[in-house]
Amino acid sequence: MKTMQLMMLPLLAGALIMTGCANRKPVTPTITDGGLSNNTPSISVDTQGLSEDAALAAQSLTGASAKGVTEANKAFLAKRVVHFDYDSSELSSTDLQTLQAHAQFLIANANSRVALTGHTDERGTREYNMALGERRAKAVESFLVTTGVSPTQLEAVSYGKEMPVATGHNEAAWKENRRVEINYEAVPPLLK
Repeated sequence: MKTMQLMMLPLLAGALIMTGCANRKPVTPTITDGGLSNNTPSISVDTQGLSEDAALAAQSLTGASAKGVTEANKAFLAKRVVHFDYDSSELSSTDLQTLQAHAQFLIANANSRVALTGHTDERGTREYNMALGERRAKAVESFLVTTGVSPTQLEAVSYGKEMPVATGHNEAAWKENRRVEINYEAVPPLLK
C-alpha cells in the first residue's frame, strides 16, 4: 500500500503544478511610440491578475529589452541561429558577430534568459547526434560565458536530429539542420 502511495505522489504533484500553470494569465506587452525622450518605443505591461512573481517578471520587460540594442547590432540580434559544418562543433567566423551582439545584449540585461538548443542533421545514430547537439550548444554557451555573459542566463539543450527545420535528404537540408538556436525565454531584445 505504501508503495502505491509513493508512486501516486509525483502524479499528484504534477497535476497541482499543471493546474497552477493553466490558471496563469499570459503576459502581453504593449508597445507605444515616443514613450521615452529619444523617441524609442516604450513598453507597458498589464499585470492585472498575475501572481506577484509573474508581475515582477513582466515588469522587468519594461525598458530593459532596449538596453544593449544599437543600430549596429540589430541585424545580428535578429539572427537567432548559428550553423555548423558536418560533424563539427566549431564556431565559424561568420557567426562570431552574431554571438558577440547577443553577448552584449545579455550582459546589458542581467534578467534576460536564453536556451541554446543544439541540433544535427539526420545522419548518424540518435545517441551520437544527441551528444553532437550538446557539444554545439555548449560551444555557443562557452563563447558567451567567455565574453562576459553570466552562466545563470544560459541553458544548453540538445535535440539531436529530432527537430529538423528542413525535411530534405540532401546537403542543402542537412546544412540547415546543423545548428544552434538562440531562444530568448525572458526579456528578448526589442528590435523595432
